[in-house]
Amino acid sequence: GTLLPRLPSEPGMTLLTINIEKVGLKDAGQCIDPYITVSVKDLNGIDLTPVQDTPVALRKEDTYVHFNVDIEIQKHIERLTKGAAIFFEFKHYKPKKRFTSTKCFAFMEMDEIKPGAIVIELYKKPTDFKRKKLQLLTKKPLYLHLHQTLHKE
Repeated sequence: GTLLPRLPSEPGMTLLTINIEKVGLKDAGQCIDPYITVSVKDLNGIDLTPVQDTPVALRKEDTYVHFNVDIEIQKHIERLTKGAAIFFEFKHYKPKKRFTSTKCFAFMEMDEIKPGAIVIELYKKPTDFKRKKLQLLTKKPLYLHLHQTLHKE
């Protein structure tokens, strides 16, 4: 993983920690070395913060890949541009092709930032950072489960 520490707090500014709990996938058990790439992008798909990768998932169970890892968003919420979104790309290794592939992605928009648990839908690859042509990954109720903590001075 390439996780970064929390930024220093500033008066009146809010920092966001996202705990990635688990991802629901129908073939969760077949994913090899799954991890999630987290990025914050503007409406044009431009990175607003450094991209971070989680460590490989803790365990796979039934239709879930469990992570339970905290991501520190590398910008104060107030400094994110209007229309920004936080992207979560689920990646796994494909031995036959010998490369790491993105299986699906999810994203959270600014109005979804609030303390507590949130469940967001998974979309088909390729990752659409501009959010123009979104296709749900599956008709089954499979989601990315997150828990948000806001830190304010």
